[in-house]
Amino acid sequence: MKNSLDRLIEERIQREIQVQTRRHFIKQCATGMGGLALGSIFVGCDPLSSQQKNKKNKKIAFSERDLNPLATLAPPFAPRAKSVIYLHMAGSPSQLEMFDYKPELQKLDGQACPQSLLEGKKFAFIRGTPKLLGPQAKFTQAGESGNWVSNFMPHFKSVVDEVSFLKAVHTDQFNHGPAQLFMHTGGPRLGRPSLGSWVTYGLGSENQNLPGFVVLTSGGKNPSAGKSVWGSGFLPSVYQGVQCRSKGDPVLYLEDPDGISRNLKKSTIEAINKINKEEYAKYADPEILARINQYEMAYRMQIAVPEVMNINNEPENIRQMYGVEPGKESFANNCLLARKLVEQGVRFVQLFDWGWDSHGTGHDTAVDLGLRNKCREIDRPITALLLDLKQRGLLEDTLIVWGGEFGRTPMQENREGKTMSFKGRDHHGDAFTMWMAGGGIKKGTSHGETDDIGFSGIAGQVSVHDVHATILHVLGFDHEQFTFEFQGRPFRLTDVEGEVIKEILA
Repeated sequence: MKNSLDRLIEERIQREIQVQTRRHFIKQCATGMGGLALGSIFVGCDPLSSQQKNKKNKKIAFSERDLNPLATLAPPFAPRAKSVIYLHMAGSPSQLEMFDYKPELQKLDGQACPQSLLEGKKFAFIRGTPKLLGPQAKFTQAGESGNWVSNFMPHFKSVVDEVSFLKAVHTDQFNHGPAQLFMHTGGPRLGRPSLGSWVTYGLGSENQNLPGFVVLTSGGKNPSAGKSVWGSGFLPSVYQGVQCRSKGDPVLYLEDPDGISRNLKKSTIEAINKINKEEYAKYADPEILARINQYEMAYRMQIAVPEVMNINNEPENIRQMYGVEPGKESFANNCLLARKLVEQGVRFVQLFDWGWDSHGTGHDTAVDLGLRNKCREIDRPITALLLDLKQRGLLEDTLIVWGGEFGRTPMQENREGKTMSFKGRDHHGDAFTMWMAGGGIKKGTSHGETDDIGFSGIAGQVSVHDVHATILHVLGFDHEQFTFEFQGRPFRLTDVEGEVIKEILA
């Protein structure tokens, strides 16, 4: 005897078979002239392969990847790192007050900027002839590497020998939204998968009770580009980043409502996903598989997430090392959570810290006081993150990436040709600093060089695509071969560009 649930499922399937759906309509119209035109557009978009179309009335076998899109996969070649923590300073910090020391710029402070530097260049706000602005921080060399670090980052000096600087990164985007999209998806427009989505698509996750891609934000706001910077684009939505909170419940609606037992919820999800599997058997739509996985992941997360996201269970000395503030949303809390997440097998952890837009429109955005305060918020936690990973033996398997979406100009910002009341710098994509550390990265090195005032790269210039190619390389991928078929052609994170930055590889 079939139980009532099985009968309901069969009745639901029979009703669906009789209903004329949008997919049926498109397929039945495929012989018309409009269908021929649509067919050329939709090549690569039809979720049913020719083999599946021939067998659409037969039962489709589900592969492990179908039923578990986050199942752990081996990369094509031996990886140097197995997880990533990406620290993005949303708004873009000034490299000239942090890591790119320019004593010549200090000598030129207050002088009119040469017109040759302005001609043909695009700026967000600079108008007329701005004045050059010397560094607003003091620099010293640190560690055995002798890399220059400003007094804005005193704690970081103790770990400078762990990192590899990229001093001449460039981008062709000079507004926050497009530049952030470019930095995280490989393109300045909406619709492409984020770096974290590519990584989890290619490698899956080592912990099936947690998302493979977790996002943590601080600073009070999301990035200017919104949640698209951790979206899955044309990849199945199961690979998009899951945003968690560092205060309160880590995920909203994590707890069951009153009167709903865990067993009842399990039975409900099993019933829903039985229907979803029947739907997939008819249409082979990968989004149905994503839905199945997300229901089951949400069920498992109710047990795993509260434990891993609890910073109160960390020893007091660890919490002091990071400078965490239990009950608050802070960058320090997120750095500690990032360590806990990769320790538990999460593949990609993305930290966005908002508030780095140093235009000089007030105290909070000035490159002397405002930037100093922002550096104070990240200096200790980043240093603690590197030290903590290292002492646990995790740094050799974890790639750390730090940077913004572009840099800042060596001239002081002016609007309508007038110098700002506070000291600020405009957006600048010609040259800025990023750094990497951990798995597969050479320690205590610096690649690339800018001119005497930090305006342009003069050696070792690298692009955003080069950065992406290098990240994929240490994870075991050839960025030119790592593709996804969409709209009739293979897409890749690095588009048609990018070279691995071999100079910073260990």
